[in-house]
Amino acid sequence: MNMQQSRPPEPAPVAARGASERPFEPLDYGLYALTVIAWSLSWYAIEFQVGTVANEVNIVWRFAIATVLMFGWVVLKRGQLRFALADHMRFVALGVLMFSSNFLLFYYGAGYLVSGLLSVVFSLASVMNMMLGAVVMREKPSPRILLGGLTGFCGIALMFLPEIVGHDLGGGTLVGLAFCVAGTLSFCIGNVISAAGMRKGLPLVSMNAWGMFYGTLWSAILALLMGRTFTVVPTVAYFGSLLFLAVVSTIMGFAAYLTLLGRIGAARAGYATVMFPIFALLVSTVLEDYRWTAFAIAGLALVAIGNVLVVRGGRR
Repeated sequence: MNMQQSRPPEPAPVAARGASERPFEPLDYGLYALTVIAWSLSWYAIEFQVGTVANEVNIVWRFAIATVLMFGWVVLKRGQLRFALADHMRFVALGVLMFSSNFLLFYYGAGYLVSGLLSVVFSLASVMNMMLGAVVMREKPSPRILLGGLTGFCGIALMFLPEIVGHDLGGGTLVGLAFCVAGTLSFCIGNVISAAGMRKGLPLVSMNAWGMFYGTLWSAILALLMGRTFTVVPTVAYFGSLLFLAVVSTIMGFAAYLTLLGRIGAARAGYATVMFPIFALLVSTVLEDYRWTAFAIAGLALVAIGNVLVVRGGRR
């Protein structure tokens, strides 16, 4: 493979300075909404896959489809395919962290924890993004944005308070929490790698395509080492959910999220991870008979307040 660049890299997305402070633009709202909707519905789609095929294999199929489609997108756009070796090392890290390990660790955690608690742990991404952005990228959030993120997280915790209080915090539960915290951290470090790549000028679609390729390869290697069987379930529900996860949740969701990351910064983009559990619950209300409680309503109010604080960002 020729690892040299065939042409100069495309300009970096908007965001480099003041991204965490400027008001939202119309495109930011659209990207934010697409991210939340795509990832909210993914939780319901995963229900058709968990327990039917090994987790590692499910992720291989999902990202194999996404990788083929993403590279097809690059070719149609006549985008950049050749990169220096140092860039490929960045893509490997992105793939392992964001397009593989992040998902696997949460699948493992799901074996110990209820789904609501999984959402609560993953909502920590908004806070972790702020911390990593401040330490690694010197993207210090304003007090208003920090308050908004913490308010939103408290709202999520309040929504699931009865479930958390009634859950035994010993033994396997601690193992599950460790898996989920590690998965969230993996996702957030992937955010930093992606944002740094975009600031360097690496094209988003090409970076995602290579990241998904390496993430798929990593999941396949893990599946082989663990002796997993590469199978599928020949049903409409399984293939339908697989295509939805690959096309909508993976390609469209991650493209929207990572573009948003480059435009508005890690702190505010990460708040999408606080919002999508709310929409996932709305889906569950319609399709799975989820029942709202006083805690859930109060928590939703806090999330709404936090969302206003974060989205309005640096407005005075």
